[in-house]
Amino acid sequence: MPFNVSEFSSAGLPLGGARPSLFSVIIDTPSGVPNVGSRIAFTCRAAQIPASTLGVIEQAYFGRRIKIAGTRVFANWRADILNDEDFQVRHAMEVWSNAINAHNVNLRSPNLATQASYRTTALVTQFAKTGEALRTYRFVNIFPLEVGAIDLAWDQDGQIETFPVEFAYDYWDIATPGTTGTLAV
Repeated sequence: MPFNVSEFSSAGLPLGGARPSLFSVIIDTPSGVPNVGSRIAFTCRAAQIPASTLGVIEQAYFGRRIKIAGTRVFANWRADILNDEDFQVRHAMEVWSNAINAHNVNLRSPNLATQASYRTTALVTQFAKTGEALRTYRFVNIFPLEVGAIDLAWDQDGQIETFPVEFAYDYWDIATPGTTGTLAV
C-alpha cells in the first residue's frame, strides 16, 4: 500500500494523538508528613505512565524450552519535581523518607510505625486536548526510595531547580471514571 497522509490522519490518529504534556500527578502523603498532594499537581514537571513486565518461566522438555507466563513485576516509578523557594514539596519528600528510616539512626519514626502508615496512593492522570480526563493510573502502596539531588550551577540562571523522586509501589491499576478501578480480564 502506498503512503497516504489522508488515510493515516483519518485511520491512524483520528483524534490527533495523545499529548505527553497534558498530565497531572497527585500523591497523598501519609499523615505525619506535610500534605503536599495538590501542590505536587502543579510542580510535578515530568513523570511516566507506568510500565509493568510479565516474567517468563522457561521449562525444558526433551531438549526444548517452552515459555510459561510468570510473575508480573512493576518497576520503580520516578517523578521530576520543580522546586520552589519555600522547598515545601522537597521538605515533604525528605520528611517522608526520613520518617521511614532516619538519617542519623537506623529507626523508623513512631508516626509511621506500620506499613500502612508510610505507604499511600498516587494518581497519574492523562488529559485530552479538551481538558477531560482520559485515563488515571493509581499507584497502590507507594513510598519514596530516593529523594534525588538538586543540581546547582552558576550557568543555570534561567532555570528552575528540579529534583527526582523514585518511588516503590506494589502495583498500579486503572482508575478511569466509569470503571471499577481494575483492568478488565
